[in-house]
Amino acid sequence: MSVSSRTKPPREHLLEVVSGLFYREGINTVGIDRIVRDAGVTRATLYRHYPGKEALVVAYLERADASIRGELERGAARTVSAEHMLEAVLEGIADEATRYHTRGCPFINAAAEFPDAASPVRQVIAGHRTWFKEFLIHCLENAGRANPEETADALVLLRDGVLVGSYLDDASRARLAFLRVARSIAGLR
Repeated sequence: MSVSSRTKPPREHLLEVVSGLFYREGINTVGIDRIVRDAGVTRATLYRHYPGKEALVVAYLERADASIRGELERGAARTVSAEHMLEAVLEGIADEATRYHTRGCPFINAAAEFPDAASPVRQVIAGHRTWFKEFLIHCLENAGRANPEETADALVLLRDGVLVGSYLDDASRARLAFLRVARSIAGLR
C-alpha cells in the first residue's frame, strides 16, 4: 500500500483499488478476498462502506462516469468558440480511448459481464450513455449543426469503436481514424 493510499479515507481507498482491479482484470474475475488483500482492509471495513460487490461495481462505474464527464466538460469550458468546443470534445474522446482507457471502455466491459438491463450496474451504464449523447447534442446544437441527434448517435457509435479498436488494434491508428471520421460527421474541416 502506498503512503498516499494510507492517507485516503477507507471508502475512497477501496474504490481506487477496485477501480484498478476491475478495469485491468475484469469484474467477475476479481473476488472479495482479492479486493480485501489488495486494499489492505478487513472484510468488515469493505462491507461497512459497500454492502456487496455489486455496490462496488456501481461505485466504480460512477467514478469512471464522473471522471469522463469532468474531463470532457473541462475541455469544452476552455474553448473560445462552438467550433473549437466541438473539436475539443472529439480530441477528448480520442484521448480517453488512447491514453486513459487503454483496455477498452469500462462501460462496455461491465455491460458484457452484467447482461441484465435492469440491474443497477446497467442503469449506471445507461445513465452514462444518455449523458454522453446529450452532451454531444448540446455541442452540435451550439455549433449550429443540422440533425444534432442523428450526428450524436453516429458519434456515440464511433466512440464505442475507438474505445474497442484502441485496445484491440494499434491505438494511434485508431485515434487517427476516429478523428478523421468524427470530424467529417461533425462538419469540422
